[in-house]
Amino acid sequence: MSTSRLEAFSDGVLAIIITIMVLELKVPDGHGMSDLVHTTGIGLLTYLLSFVYVGIYWNNHHHMFHLVRQVSGGVLWANLSLLFSLSLLPFTTGWMDDTKFARTPVVVYGLNLLVAAAAYFTLQNVIIRREGPESPLRKAVGSDYKGKTSPAIYLAGILSALLIDRSGRVGIWIALAFFVGAAVVWIVPDRRIDRVARRYGSLD
Repeated sequence: MSTSRLEAFSDGVLAIIITIMVLELKVPDGHGMSDLVHTTGIGLLTYLLSFVYVGIYWNNHHHMFHLVRQVSGGVLWANLSLLFSLSLLPFTTGWMDDTKFARTPVVVYGLNLLVAAAAYFTLQNVIIRREGPESPLRKAVGSDYKGKTSPAIYLAGILSALLIDRSGRVGIWIALAFFVGAAVVWIVPDRRIDRVARRYGSLD
């Protein structure tokens, strides 16, 4: 079967995830900048971080499926597992926001990012396994250093929150720095798939 329905469904789910997150932002009680910062400031920061992550996954997903000709049942289920993990972001983001970055919500947020990264890696490998080692996607991915490094960064953040300064908040801020750092790494455009897609003439 073609990839069009899978891509349309995935786009719709990701759009809903972003919508849910922005709807959870609290409206300030007053009309001044201090009211915005006091009521919505933390929520805006957590929303921005999660929005960037959803945008990164949408971007990579969009480019990846330019190199996929057909999908199988395994690809559909792997894609659903990715969408499931991303659909938890509004919950984990909201919990982290409401508790003002308490330790457990930050750890759970990190686990959410780790699971999403594992789901994307699984989806990528299911596609490569189906299309063979000479597939365009396999050639585009190459060694995939960024994909392999990201889970390690998330795990480092989780362990920092759990083990560093348990009586204070230093470990929590280190964990958040790891999560932001991983997002920054992926914001930098990755041209591998673009180059291979142009070679195979599969870009729109």
